Amino acid sequence: MLLAAGAAALSTQLGGRAFAAASGSGPVLDHDTPVDLDGSEYVDLSNQAGVVAPLTTGTILVTFRTTSHNEAMTLFSASDPTAPSSNITLNLSGGALQFSVREKGAVLLNVMTRTRYDDGLSHTVAVTVNASGTKLHAGGRVVFETARHAFFAGVSGLTALALGRNTDSDHPGGEWFCTGTVERAAVWDRVLNESELVAQSPRPDLADLGRISTVLNSDTPATWVITGDSITHGAMHTNGWRSYPEHWTERVRWELGKPKNRDFVIDSGVSGATSAELVARFGERVTAFSPQIVSIMIGTNDIATTGLGPEAYRANLVSLVDSVRALPGSPVPVLQSPNPVDPAKWPGRVGLSRYAQVMGEVAAQRDAVFIDHYNDWLNGNGGQVPLSLLNDGLHPNERGHHRVVLKMIKDLRIFAADSPVCSLNIP
Repeated sequence: MLLAAGAAALSTQLGGRAFAAASGSGPVLDHDTPVDLDGSEYVDLSNQAGVVAPLTTGTILVTFRTTSHNEAMTLFSASDPTAPSSNITLNLSGGALQFSVREKGAVLLNVMTRTRYDDGLSHTVAVTVNASGTKLHAGGRVVFETARHAFFAGVSGLTALALGRNTDSDHPGGEWFCTGTVERAAVWDRVLNESELVAQSPRPDLADLGRISTVLNSDTPATWVITGDSITHGAMHTNGWRSYPEHWTERVRWELGKPKNRDFVIDSGVSGATSAELVARFGERVTAFSPQIVSIMIGTNDIATTGLGPEAYRANLVSLVDSVRALPGSPVPVLQSPNPVDPAKWPGRVGLSRYAQVMGEVAAQRDAVFIDHYNDWLNGNGGQVPLSLLNDGLHPNERGHHRVVLKMIKDLRIFAADSPVCSLNIP
């Protein structure tokens, strides 16, 4: 079911440079003039509808940035304005990427991600369609795929083409208006491959982020291993509230709906663990669970352990990332930095910032996803350690664990303001 957003009845057509190109390697339609949309405006490209209407295969690509959260926002739409529900639309539904093809109310294709893209950041999304199926992409990476397929030629009478709204006989003034900036929209008469889509993305995603998104968007059960030390363990310092792995479990296994409840999230964090100990016990902490995703948060104990200075820590992290990828199925590693600590209570661990920096360097070197809690905590508190998030000056308390999972949820693109996990208020 397509979600509709209330929009102003009066809409304004905005100009911009859109041109049709010859069939071949380049786009057959390319609008590359950025336009700001306020939720009632749109870009009318109907004079180019005839260029795309015959296409049975190809690529639609849009680079955009949202400025608010609307329940439904059109990025690109071609429709028959004289008929009800006859359209091909690439849009955001509750922030999720949705592609739908309808012919006079009959749904030919309607697919949607669980990952979300209404976070105010610039994203380049695409849909590719051919006889093999339909794929949704973000930042040049596949995030969803299905064997079902339909494209422009599946809808008759396509004469309206727009960025920022959809229109049909039931909504002559438009519906699903977008609030944000559309930087570019383009259509090709062929399927672009990954390297081409990456090249078309001003801010391409890491391949591993695309793989994580694919797991989140897939109905195939997955196993997540979240490992580390006492912070991941969630020992004692949560004061009876959930730890961050438990919050993550609730967000994925319950709030994302069935069949994600068949995913498994395993917390193999052990109080007192170091990077060296995790390397030594990798088999029982990670391998034993046959994971698809492995999160590693480690380092808080390394700084207080003889022989585990920053360079030894670096070598261990490299070993852990490579060991994860060497497992059957090549699971995806995720590196999560330690949180900052109270320097007054833990003066011997003030240098933990260097360990967080090293983790970021290893992630960059190994093209791994890096979730930087250390700087997130400081940046959110004017550069000071937020003591209200700590139980003993070192371990996150219940509020700290929630802060950790919020960063994880946002970076892995499953944040929703109306989610009980995301909106949890801890007094």
